[in-house]
Amino acid sequence: MEVLPNELDHHLHNPITRSISNNPLIFIIVLLLSHSTLATSFPTPSPIPILPLPSSQQLSWQLSEMALFLHFGTNTFTDSEWGTGHADPSVFNPTALNATQWVAVAKENGFSRVILTAKHHDGFCLWPSDYTDYSVKSSPWRGGNGDVVGELAKAAQEAEIQLGLYLSPWDRHEPTYGKTLEYNEYYMAQMTELLTRYGNVKEVWLDGAKGEGEKDMEYFFENWFSLIHQLQPSSVIFSDAGPDVRWSGDEEGFAGTTCWSLFNRSNAAIGGTDAKYSQGGDPLGHDWVPPECDVSIRPGWFWHESELPKSATNLLELYYNSVGRNCLLLLNVPPNSSGLISEQDIKVLQEFSNLRASIFSQNLAKSAIVTASTTRGGSGSNNTQFNSKSILEEGIFTYWAPKKNQTHWIIYLNFQESVSFNVVQIQEPIQMGQRIVKFHVDVVDEDGEWREVLTGSTVGFKRILRFPNVKTQRLRLVIDKSRAEPLVAYLGVYVDKVSILGNIKSNTTSNSSSVINFNGSQILHQIVNNRTRVSSI
Repeated sequence: MEVLPNELDHHLHNPITRSISNNPLIFIIVLLLSHSTLATSFPTPSPIPILPLPSSQQLSWQLSEMALFLHFGTNTFTDSEWGTGHADPSVFNPTALNATQWVAVAKENGFSRVILTAKHHDGFCLWPSDYTDYSVKSSPWRGGNGDVVGELAKAAQEAEIQLGLYLSPWDRHEPTYGKTLEYNEYYMAQMTELLTRYGNVKEVWLDGAKGEGEKDMEYFFENWFSLIHQLQPSSVIFSDAGPDVRWSGDEEGFAGTTCWSLFNRSNAAIGGTDAKYSQGGDPLGHDWVPPECDVSIRPGWFWHESELPKSATNLLELYYNSVGRNCLLLLNVPPNSSGLISEQDIKVLQEFSNLRASIFSQNLAKSAIVTASTTRGGSGSNNTQFNSKSILEEGIFTYWAPKKNQTHWIIYLNFQESVSFNVVQIQEPIQMGQRIVKFHVDVVDEDGEWREVLTGSTVGFKRILRFPNVKTQRLRLVIDKSRAEPLVAYLGVYVDKVSILGNIKSNTTSNSSSVINFNGSQILHQIVNNRTRVSSI
C-alpha cells in the first residue's frame, strides 16, 4: 500500500517503528511472520463421514445403476419357470447362441452389468462342471463341448461390461440335496469353479427360493460368503439379507418411497426377511446394505414364445421407481430358445434408452445461477470444493457442503428467465454416508411468492421425483431434516414429456387443500374458487 508523506513522517516518529527499524533482526522476524500469515491459507477439510459407509465394491455396484438379468437354461426349451430337475439335457440346444449379442444389447442400452443364471433351481449347469453330468456337456449344443458361462465371460470382458453369476442354492436334481454337509460341500465346489475359471465376477446372486414340501436342510451361508469374498474380493453378494446388496422387497421393480441403504443384517434372514423392512431399510441401521430391484421385461423370468415384453414407457416407470429411489435396477431380459435376445425385447430396450436420453440429456439447472444458504469454509478461493456450483457436476465425488451447526440448509437456482419442468433429480455423495431424512422443493409463483411443489424423504445415491409441470424463474431445494450436515452432490432439473399425469394417485379430502402422491413425491394443491391448481403454477 502506498504511504503518503504525512503518514511517512508519523511512521518514522512512531517509537515502535523506530525500535524495529534500529534492530535488523526484529525487522526480519516481523517481515517473515507477516509474509507467513498472508501466504498460509489452507483449504477447509471435508466433513466427517457418518457411519455406516459403503465399501469400494458397493460404490462400484451403485454407480453401475442398471444391470441385465439373463434367465436361461432348460426351462427356456420346456416352457416352464421352475424346472423339475428331470428334463433331459438333450432339450438344451440353442443353435444360434451369441453371448456377444447379449452383451452388446446391454451396453448399447445403458446397462453396465450382465448377470447369468449359471444354475437355476432345476440344477442344470450352463458350464461343464466337474461335479455333475447334468450340464451343457451332456447336451447336443456345441457337440457337448459348449460353455455358456465361458462365452459370456469372454464377451463381457471384451466389451468392458461387468459380469455377475447366479448359482441357485435350491437344486432339484442333485442327489445330495437335503444332506446338509454333503450338499454344502457340493455347492461350494461349484461356486469355486465359477469364481476361479472366468475372470472377474462383480456380483454373486443368491436367493432363498424353494418350493413347498421340499427337503429341509441348512445352507452354510456364512461359509459361502467368506469363500466368495476370498476368491472374488471385488465382488458384491446379493441375497434377501445381504451381506453386500439386499432384495428390495418385491419382484415388481419398485423400491420404497423412503429407501435407506442403512440396514441391520441381524434383523434379516435369507428366505425369511420382512418385505417392508427390505423396501425401506433402516435409518438406525448399523450396516450398509443397499437395495436391488429385480423385475422381468416379460411376465415370466424365462423366455416363453407366447409372452410379450413390457412397453418402453413401462420400463421408464420402473426406472423412476427403482434407480430414482436409491436402488439398482436389475432388469431380466431372457434369451430365447435360439440363444438370442429377441428382436421384440431389443426394440423396447432401444425405445427405453431413447426415452431416458430425451429426458435426462439436458439439465436446465446448468444455465441457472446457483447459491446456497451457507458454504463450508466460506466463499474464499481455497474452499471451492464445497461451493454450491459443485451440484452441477455429474457424479457424486464433488458436492456442496454447508457450514457447521446450521439449522437451515437451502440451495437456490435462479434461471434468470422462466423455464418449465416437471422432474427434479437429487444425489448425495454416499461415500460420506446417507444423510438426508426429509426435504422439499419450492418455486416462485406468478405472484412472486415461494410455493411448495413437492416433499420427499431420503435421497441416497439418486432420487428422481416427478410432478405436474411448473413454470418459474427460481427454485429452491430445502433440506428439512438430516442425520448430519447434509451434502448434495447433484441437482438436476428436467422435462419429461412422456409420463402421463393420469398415473397420479389422488387422496382428496374434504379440506380446502389436498395432497396427491405421484411416484413417491407429495405435491401440494390448493382449492381456489372450486378449481384445483398446483400452488406453484
